[in-house]
Amino acid sequence: MKISVKSIRGQAAGEHEVKFALVEGGRGTQAVHDTVTAYRAAQRRGTASTKTAGEVAGTNKKPWRQKGTGRARAGSFQSPIWVGGGVVFGPKPRSYAKKVNARTKELALRKALTERLQAGDVILVDDLQLSSAKTKEFAGVISSLGVTGTALVVSTGANKNLALAARNLARVALTTSETLNTYDVLRPGKLIFTRGAFEKIEARLNQE
Repeated sequence: MKISVKSIRGQAAGEHEVKFALVEGGRGTQAVHDTVTAYRAAQRRGTASTKTAGEVAGTNKKPWRQKGTGRARAGSFQSPIWVGGGVVFGPKPRSYAKKVNARTKELALRKALTERLQAGDVILVDDLQLSSAKTKEFAGVISSLGVTGTALVVSTGANKNLALAARNLARVALTTSETLNTYDVLRPGKLIFTRGAFEKIEARLNQE
């Protein structure tokens, strides 16, 4: 499969042959689901916490005597049925992490990229070196590439001008070829890769 390469002004700058095996048919769908589910679960902080009857502040004194009052028996102010009492089976700090093996993650990324490539949602740019850190300049590049909605820009590494120029554009996010994951690939409307970043992704997907 070949995809066209553009300059930052939106002009044609050649073609690039995709160098990783595309995932056809329904294969990889479950891998994508498992990987995205695990990624989103890992974003949960898991810090919700409630106090049991043994942890609620209070006295051990019996509220009233056992018999003779006409009221139900009560042995503790910390009882879960009382306002301000403990919570039964309430949440405690925990990890929501799910284990996904490396082969599944690799298949999921390959499947996600295949679908975005086939849908024409991947834009390959020859280079993304900006002359300044001005948002106006970067916004002009995005416009020249024909992107109107959300976009993810994938570069080979940290680029100070690019990071500073993009931070004021709410619909544009940045990442690198080393940290790109399946969720990143699926979320935005368009994926903008530098040629170098795309080649690094191909190398990742071609590792045995």
